[in-house]
Amino acid sequence: MKQITERQKEVLSFIADFTEANVYPPTVREISEHFGISLRAVQDHIAALQKKGYLTTEQKRSRSIRILVDEREKPQKLFVSKVPLLGTVAAGKPLLCEENLDGYVNLTEPFIRPGRSYFALRVRGTSMIGAGILEGDLAVVEQAAAATDGQIVVAVLDDAITLKRYYRESTRVRLQPENPAFQAIYCQDVRIVGILSSIVRTY
Repeated sequence: MKQITERQKEVLSFIADFTEANVYPPTVREISEHFGISLRAVQDHIAALQKKGYLTTEQKRSRSIRILVDEREKPQKLFVSKVPLLGTVAAGKPLLCEENLDGYVNLTEPFIRPGRSYFALRVRGTSMIGAGILEGDLAVVEQAAAATDGQIVVAVLDDAITLKRYYRESTRVRLQPENPAFQAIYCQDVRIVGILSSIVRTY
């Protein structure tokens, strides 16, 4: 397909926008008035666009322009995913099993990214307020089985879920709260199930 000039691209975009807004295409005169150019100039642009395969018209018929190739830049569609929202986690049950699900939330970028798996938890308590995580927030968590020092993780301890900052020490793991009113949790047997990706808060 042959390239079109910038002016031809503008004419084509105007015809496409006009048709979308009015359900019918513009006349040659309406195009002429919009661009402030002569009827002959509009007819030349239409003839060129038709010859290059971008539109078609019917001779001696008003409002017969039909777009064949839409050159307008389309806005990128945001990635949207249905993320499972976990409620009370049942003892001995897998984290994402049906008994633990409290529904789903639809989230978009930048809260989630394509090709990754997530779940969401409603934050309870105030142990992480120093990290800006408040009770009632929705914690969006990327599923992961390992973490690096300093990351905020969701860990399972004795079938209870906790959201804390992770540190690996020589003989144990420290799960550090972000509130001086709470003590760190020290353990050797801890299962990491996810890393905090983002926080969603509504007012």
